[in-house]
Amino acid sequence: MTTIAPAKNPAMHPSAWRTITTRLTGWISHDLIALAARISVGAIFFMSGRTKVDGLLTVNDTAYALFQEEYKVPLLPPELAAHLATYAEHLFPLLLVLGLFTRLSAFALLGMTAVIQFFVYPDAWPTHLSWAVPLLYLVGRGAGGLSADRALRIE
Repeated sequence: MTTIAPAKNPAMHPSAWRTITTRLTGWISHDLIALAARISVGAIFFMSGRTKVDGLLTVNDTAYALFQEEYKVPLLPPELAAHLATYAEHLFPLLLVLGLFTRLSAFALLGMTAVIQFFVYPDAWPTHLSWAVPLLYLVGRGAGGLSADRALRIE
């Protein structure tokens, strides 16, 4: 008696899956990932900075109150911390979105994230981790081709 072996499904073969996933994801480059990371993290910090000002860059009373009562960053007077954080939340995200001095800007925001994590909201580590991962990517890999860094050849 002859038995007929079941036909092999080529789509189930690992090399076939590799081909399919490569075709679906091949357009996702470092340049695109870096641009998305720069915009997403930049928006988070910039929008936070905008809540701390009136007008263009006048630190508001709410920001002073936050740094006096809730944030309590060690080693810095609350007034100085409010100014430094507010200006940093405006400058570094703008540089990130432009892709200018990207590694430095990402490193500065990573430092700010660490301060927030360890001294302000230690239980919010999932949120801070979601900020830290794209920032680490940018520190490690740079801004990508769609950036001022690349155009100015300072990457």
